[in-house]
Amino acid sequence: MNRQRWLAVGVFIAVLLIALSVYLYVKATPYQTDIDHGPSPEAQANPYLAAEHFLRKQNLTVSHANSLDILPTLEPHQHSLLLLGDRYNMTPRQIDQLLNWTRAGGRLLFVAQSLWDEKTGQSNDLLLDRVQIHQSLSKDLKDPPPDSDDDPYPKLTKLYLEDENAPAYASFDTAFHLEDPKNLAQAWANSGKATHMMQLNHGLGSITVVTDADLWKTPAIGQYDNAWLLWYLTADTNVTLLFDTDHDSLLMLLLRYFPQALVALFALIGLGLWHVGVRQGPLLEPAPRARRQLQEHLRASADFMLRRNGQQHLLQALQHDILRRVRRRHPGFEQLGVAEQWLVLARLTGQPTRAISQAMSPRPKQRLSSAEFSRQVAHLQTLRNAL
Repeated sequence: MNRQRWLAVGVFIAVLLIALSVYLYVKATPYQTDIDHGPSPEAQANPYLAAEHFLRKQNLTVSHANSLDILPTLEPHQHSLLLLGDRYNMTPRQIDQLLNWTRAGGRLLFVAQSLWDEKTGQSNDLLLDRVQIHQSLSKDLKDPPPDSDDDPYPKLTKLYLEDENAPAYASFDTAFHLEDPKNLAQAWANSGKATHMMQLNHGLGSITVVTDADLWKTPAIGQYDNAWLLWYLTADTNVTLLFDTDHDSLLMLLLRYFPQALVALFALIGLGLWHVGVRQGPLLEPAPRARRQLQEHLRASADFMLRRNGQQHLLQALQHDILRRVRRRHPGFEQLGVAEQWLVLARLTGQPTRAISQAMSPRPKQRLSSAEFSRQVAHLQTLRNAL
């Protein structure tokens, strides 16, 4: 293909691209759209972030804390403390400090976290027991009277206020119910069957107990009158929300994003420990099977008896065994004199009387040499074997 043909092909492709661009420009219609990227990392880390923003819009000062260590720095007057996290690790001393802070004028709101146990007369929630409020399951309550069927919203909690024609509605968890056996509560809010919020005075301050705080999390806070109720309970005060933000630990993050690196690290540590733990020096060969023969066990038993009972005991045992065998072979042997007994032994064993005398005579108590002891044992075994 010559140069002119290449030029013609290039011009054709350029014209084609220009025509396609013009067509797309004429047909394309611009428009705007919103892309939802989900909650921000800040919102994911703080479930009450929307509640904090709402209260700040009501001109309230809002702060967040992770523990009760901030309690000494909080001025009780015109201050609301909302305990929205787990309190199972609270100590009696912390509860006393918290109630003293409330008695001095603070507003305390907390979530009941445990059911009342009739058998033990307590619950696992020390703070709930101190304010003498009991929590139970709504399913254990008696059915409401028939006239309550007119309630259009039995699943919503209603709070009635003075000079108001309609109640405020909140979406508390209706699975739980609060009881006031001492009649200490000054105000409360009920659903169609159970009570989900109670308020009682405590010195110069007040205590509010609720069955749950999920209605103030995102996005439930935007439903019904949940946000208004939070403002109503904290109006004209500085607000501190106390709950733990459950951040993943470093180990969890490593397991999630770098599992292969962790496996390699653990393998390296294991190999290092194995290398350090290896003993230096030659390996011991397995014990030969001859060690397990009966002869060795008998020899070991004899050595043990020799160390424990001594030479005299072993020699006397052999002599008594010889005399016992002679009595079976020669009735009346024990009635004979010593010389006659040795003659009988000589006749039965074929050994000379001198050898029998040396073997059967009582030995002195001093310790024999190994060679002498071996000879004495050999003489006695020869006599015993002959019988």
